Amino acid sequence: MLLAEDETTLRLLPPVRAAWAPRGQQAEVAISGHNAQRVLFGALNVRNGRRLLLRRAHARAADFQAFLRHLRHAHYRSGQPIWLLLDKAPCHVAAGSVALAAQLEITFLWLPRQCSELNAMDHLWRHLKGDLAANRQRPNIDSLAEQAENWILALSPQQTLCKAGLLSKNCWLKNVRTKFLPGT
Repeated sequence: MLLAEDETTLRLLPPVRAAWAPRGQQAEVAISGHNAQRVLFGALNVRNGRRLLLRRAHARAADFQAFLRHLRHAHYRSGQPIWLLLDKAPCHVAAGSVALAAQLEITFLWLPRQCSELNAMDHLWRHLKGDLAANRQRPNIDSLAEQAENWILALSPQQTLCKAGLLSKNCWLKNVRTKFLPGT
């Protein structure tokens, strides 16, 4: 089972994607000084488009470890090998995270630094934020997080694989998807 893993931070104040201002003047963006956040941890099966999400308050090692437990116990039975493609975020490389992954029979496959374009889950987050979060403020952070989860889970497997870039003829995982992961 090869899964791409990544997390994204959702913030109550939306990302501003475009702002107009008179020539020579700086656009003003009002901020409240308080920007609540939630973190969505996600994993994507690179062969069939199945998604798994876990909402947390932070992206700390303990939160990532909760995601690893959720991944193993709630969705993939013990003894089934899991390979997890991920970056070297601090919560991923923490000694406790690496030890827990070994205990849960999850093998980490490290992506090169500064190569977020190689992570299929990162592409899903980009589409999510562009379609759902940009330039729109929600009533509260949990409402935004729930809508984000629903957006990801409402995609068909085909839509998911397409938005994640896994169906591209130039996808670096193309041979892995078609030759080495039958039946996953």
